[in-house]
Amino acid sequence: MIRSLYNWTMALGESRYAIYALALIAFIESSVFPIPPDVLLIPMIIALPHRAFWFAFVATVSSVLGGMFGYYIGASLMDGLGQPLLDFYGKAEQFDQFKETYNEYGAWAVLIAGITPFPYKVITILSGSTGLDFGVFILSSTLARAARFFIIAALLWKFGTPIRNFIEKRLGLVFVVALSLLLGGFLMVKVL
Repeated sequence: MIRSLYNWTMALGESRYAIYALALIAFIESSVFPIPPDVLLIPMIIALPHRAFWFAFVATVSSVLGGMFGYYIGASLMDGLGQPLLDFYGKAEQFDQFKETYNEYGAWAVLIAGITPFPYKVITILSGSTGLDFGVFILSSTLARAARFFIIAALLWKFGTPIRNFIEKRLGLVFVVALSLLLGGFLMVKVL
C-alpha cells in the first residue's frame, strides 16, 4: 500500500496537474488542512529537479496567501465567536495580556512556525485573533515559508538522485520516520 501511494505521488509530481495540486495544498494547509505541502513538493522536485525552484516559489506564494486567509479566519472568528466566549468565561483580561505578549514577539512566532514542523495554520489564525500587525505577519510569513521551501528545493535539486534512491530502497523506514515526525509535531502542539 505504501509503495502504491508513493508511486501515485511520484506520478502526480510528474503530471500536468501537479502544480495546481501543490498550490491548493499549500494554500489550505496554511489555514485549515493538517497535511503540509512537503508531501507533494518533495516528490515533485525529485521527479522534476529542473523545476525545483519554480515549485518552491509556487508553494511559497500559495502558502503565504493561505496564511492571509488563516489570519482573516482568526480576525473574523475572534470578533464574532471568540470575544463573547472570553467574556462569558471571564477570561477577556487574560487574553488581552496574552495578546500584548504575543504581538511583541509575534514576528518570531510566525518565523519559527513557518520554517519548522509546528503547524503554521495555528500561528496564522492566532496572529489574526490577536491583531498582529498585518505587514509584520506578511513579511515574517514570506521569509519563513520561502526559507523552508527553497531550502528543501535546493537540497533536493543538488542531492536528488541519491535521496530518491534512498527513499525507494527504504520506503518503509522513510514512511515510519515521516509519520513519527508528523505525529510528534501534533503531540507537541497539544502539549504546548
